[in-house]
Amino acid sequence: MNAEQLTLVQQRMPREPAAWPHQVGIIPPRAQSFQHRAEVDHLRAVVEDSGTTVLRQVSAGRVLAGMGGVGKTQLAADYARTAWADDSLDVLVWVTASSRSAVVTGYAQAGVELCRASLEDPEQAAQTFLAWLTPKAGAQPCRWLIVLDDVGDPDDLRGMWPPTSPCGRALVTTRRRDASLAGDGRRLFKVGLFTEAEAVSYLTTSLATHGRSEPAHQLAALAADLGHLPLALSQTAAYLADSGESVADYRRLFADRTTTLADAAPDRLPDDQALPLAASWSLSIDRADALRPTGLARPMLYLCALLDANGIPQGVLTSQPVLDHLAAQRTPTDENCTAESVPVSPRDAVRALRALHRLHLVNHAPDTPHLAVRVHQLIQHATRDTLTSEQHASYTRIVADALKSAWPEIERDAGLAQALQANVTALCNTTEQALWQRNAHPVLFHAGTRLGESGQATAALAYWQYMIAAATHYLGPDHPDALTSRHRLAHWQGLFGDVNSATLALEHLLSDQQRILGPDHPDTLTTRYDLARWRGAAGDVTGTITAFEELLNDRARVLGPEHIDTMDTRHDLAFWRGKGGDPVGAVIELKEVLLHTLRTLGPDHPDTFICRQNIAFFTGESGDLTTALTLYKELLGDSSRVFGPSHRAFLDVATEFAFWRGKAGDPATAANELEQLIAVILRVVDPADPCLPYARRYLASCQGAAGDPSAAVATLEESLHDPRRGFGPDHPHTLGSRRDLAHWRGTAGDPAAAASELEQLIPHMLRVLGPDHPDTLQAQQDLVRWHAETEG
Repeated sequence: MNAEQLTLVQQRMPREPAAWPHQVGIIPPRAQSFQHRAEVDHLRAVVEDSGTTVLRQVSAGRVLAGMGGVGKTQLAADYARTAWADDSLDVLVWVTASSRSAVVTGYAQAGVELCRASLEDPEQAAQTFLAWLTPKAGAQPCRWLIVLDDVGDPDDLRGMWPPTSPCGRALVTTRRRDASLAGDGRRLFKVGLFTEAEAVSYLTTSLATHGRSEPAHQLAALAADLGHLPLALSQTAAYLADSGESVADYRRLFADRTTTLADAAPDRLPDDQALPLAASWSLSIDRADALRPTGLARPMLYLCALLDANGIPQGVLTSQPVLDHLAAQRTPTDENCTAESVPVSPRDAVRALRALHRLHLVNHAPDTPHLAVRVHQLIQHATRDTLTSEQHASYTRIVADALKSAWPEIERDAGLAQALQANVTALCNTTEQALWQRNAHPVLFHAGTRLGESGQATAALAYWQYMIAAATHYLGPDHPDALTSRHRLAHWQGLFGDVNSATLALEHLLSDQQRILGPDHPDTLTTRYDLARWRGAAGDVTGTITAFEELLNDRARVLGPEHIDTMDTRHDLAFWRGKGGDPVGAVIELKEVLLHTLRTLGPDHPDTFICRQNIAFFTGESGDLTTALTLYKELLGDSSRVFGPSHRAFLDVATEFAFWRGKAGDPATAANELEQLIAVILRVVDPADPCLPYARRYLASCQGAAGDPSAAVATLEESLHDPRRGFGPDHPHTLGSRRDLAHWRGTAGDPAAAASELEQLIPHMLRVLGPDHPDTLQAQQDLVRWHAETEG
């Protein structure tokens, strides 16, 4: 008989069951600066009230959680350690349950130690242990606690859930939130982030153990930078202790875009932690990417990492640029199938988000579509750290394309507009340079234009100043995008009332454009167009008409008579001729422009509405108030339908409609309507927007005409003394409002004060507006009247 023919079988004798109380597995040690938190008490109450509790992470209030690092294991360990110490348990089993094999091994070991099972067959031993846990009639009750820590996949627990028992309790920690985790008497317990107070207390205690103290406000700011995530706070405290850096220095390091999470991590991890912060989510990403639709979760997370952590509109992540990108990233399941033949649908994109949601890598709330996806800022940081510079730039352009694609042509939803703006800002903050490769990405210009159109004066002006600085830095001062950014700033300065600054900026810009682009370049002609507008707004109506006549000839020659820019020039030429004293001729010309606008742009285009609004205005100026009111009423209904009742375009029409209603003989009703409109304007429009002082001036006119000049005086004083007022002291509207104030003050019974105000105002008007301006002439006539009444 040789060795190969000899089989030696050694039978191990079953081990005698261990005496109670008995512990199987090792409870993780208590963190050095363990922070008592509300969840500790809540957990104890929940577990003692129910059989099985699943610890998972969810969003707390507005702060996102849902990833590894919120302290699930420490909470479970604290509960187990406390229960073991107070003699409330006979058996405690702690299993690190990261895989099914780990669960089986842990259960099998318990079976060996507690119920004579054999390790020769771990599956059988595990089932023997589970059967032993089941209560039996006549048997001595056993008070047990089973802790399954860090369950990676709910399927790993199929057939492995501890049984329901009046004497037993089970506790599971997991990063998952699959529906299968609930049910069969199991309850979900939600573990969130530290509160600010808990985070500051933790940092204070941790640093104190190393003889360090830092100002409370700096610790609170650091906690906010780290999103109040317990694991991040722990590793940061260790870094500060090892490096000796101050919190302020660390925050500067962390804010640097070139700093990775690895750069800000300690060399040695505290509290026996196995992984640095960035690596703690990598397994979750792998698991999410393996869920259906396979291979889409990871590229979707890359996109989310560049956007606003506080909320990404779902429409951005289901837009065509995103779908095209995901299709290119999808791995074909059939060897004969190419990526091009596996398109990705919006439903697939949503399912990719749900896969990330299930692993607590994002929080997906489809019921709030404007802020449907939230991501913790450290998950974003860690995800960006894995991208090469080329990938970073590529993903940035995809996200920018997606934002542009998701932006509605006409903004009707202020919430969506605000969310899109916030995401553009987030994209610029994380990957600015990639948006300025050779040219500015179109979404940058689009975002600034929409800010201005929404009436957010302060934000819009600050944005265009940023655009000038960025374009100059990345592209150079003579690049067309730098010149365009300068033009857009001047454009909105003028629209928001700072006509002098706009005019000066455009004069300098025009000189540079003629040198760089040439006199016939469309951008040069556009600057001439705006320069003419703001000179007219400053009071030079005659010079403006001449400038528009010259520009009309040049645009027709260069662009053609039917070009939209040529038609815009015809529109403004007609407008200023109306302002110059020919409202009837203005209406005739504007109606011809309207026909072209309707044919080329359609009835719902903003330019169409502006043309119709000016036709209605000059119809009123020509004396046909009945027709003007009819036109305004039709325009008001269409504006409400297209823009919505809170849009600046609708509010402009509504205030003019009310004003002309007052002029037509019903000033009391008009004043009431204007008061309601001003309340809306104050709520939805930036106080620096000219919409507000125009509405207040209309209101004062109607109040005075309705027989309440004192109310008109109060309204104008409030408008002129409002520190947020967009118009400067030399703006024609400001001068006109001061003339109106003197008029209503005299009408209210104080002609001496009215005369005094006009004596100071008229030299200013002569200098700014000129002697032939209607407001100047009216002010001089009023001065004569109030002098006469004072002397009389």
